[in-house]
Amino acid sequence: MKIVRGLENLKNSYSNVVLTIGNYDGVHLGHQKILSDVIKKAREINGTSMVMTFEPHPVKVLSPERDIKLLTTFEEKAKIIGRLGIDVLLCVNFDKNFASLKPDEFVKDILVEKLKVKAVIVGSNYTFGRHKKGKIPLLRRRGKKFGFSVKAVRQVKIHGIVVSSSAIRSLLLRGAVHEASLFLGRPYSIEGVVIKGKGRGAKLLNVPTANIETPFEVTPKDGVYAVRVELDDNLYDGVANIGKNPTFGNSLTSYEVHIFDFNDNILDKRLKIYFIDRIRSEKKFPDIKALEEQIRKDITKAKEILGEKSIF
Repeated sequence: MKIVRGLENLKNSYSNVVLTIGNYDGVHLGHQKILSDVIKKAREINGTSMVMTFEPHPVKVLSPERDIKLLTTFEEKAKIIGRLGIDVLLCVNFDKNFASLKPDEFVKDILVEKLKVKAVIVGSNYTFGRHKKGKIPLLRRRGKKFGFSVKAVRQVKIHGIVVSSSAIRSLLLRGAVHEASLFLGRPYSIEGVVIKGKGRGAKLLNVPTANIETPFEVTPKDGVYAVRVELDDNLYDGVANIGKNPTFGNSLTSYEVHIFDFNDNILDKRLKIYFIDRIRSEKKFPDIKALEEQIRKDITKAKEILGEKSIF
C-alpha cells in the first residue's frame, strides 16, 4: 500500500479512483465493510482503491475541549488498512483552513479536480464540508453532475448495537475487552517499548514482568487481563496489569506484562499486547505474600482463558 501524507504530495495520477473518506479510528467491522466494498468496486473497474483519512483527528482541531482519545495511532491504522488490501492511503492534514471548505469546494477542488474519482463509497452517516453541511443526497447530486458514483454503506450492528469507534472506546474504558474485540473483528491491542521498571516482579514476587511505555491513547480500564504478546514476530501467552499498583502505593499508571515461560532480557524491545479477556479489577493487598498468591491465581486463570479462546 502506498501512503501519501498531504494532498500536496499526491504527485501520481491514479486511474479510476474508488475513494472512501473518514477517520477510520480503530478500523472496526463497520469500517472493514466499507473498505471491502471499495476494494471490490476498484477491481470491477480496474481502478485504484483509496482511503482518505485525516491527521490530526478533526475533533482535536474543531472541539479540543472534548479531549477525544484515539483507538489507534496513525501507524497502526495504516498497517491494518494495508493488510486489508487498499492500494493508497491518503492522509490529509486537517486544519481550520481545510475545515472551512464548503461542501461544493471539497467536491469540485479535491474529489473531482485533484483525485478524479470514479466512485465514492462512504458510511450512511457521512457528512463533509464546513459545519458538516454536506450530506449524502448532495454528494449523490454532485456525483451525477461530475460523473462519479456514490454508495452509502449501512452501519454494522452486533447484538443490536451499532459498531462505532465511540462504542468501542466505551467498552474498553469499562474493561470489556472481549466485547470490544467483537466490534473490532480482532483483539484490541496496544504496543510500546519495554522500559526499566521497579524490578519488583522478579525480586519480590518471583514473577518477572516487562513494563512498556506506549503512545496509544486508549488503554483498557485498570485491572488484570489475559493477553497474548507479540515480540520479534513470535506470539506468547501472558497476563498483563494496568494500573497504579496500589499495594506499593504508586501514583502513576504502569503497563506491565508477564510472559509465560519466558526469561529473556527484552529491555528497549518493542512488543504488542493483545487483550483477550479481563480477569479482575486492581486491588490493594495487605502484604506482598497475599499479592504473590493472587498473581499465581491470575496466571492460572489467564491460562484457562487463553486455552479456551482461540482468537489467533
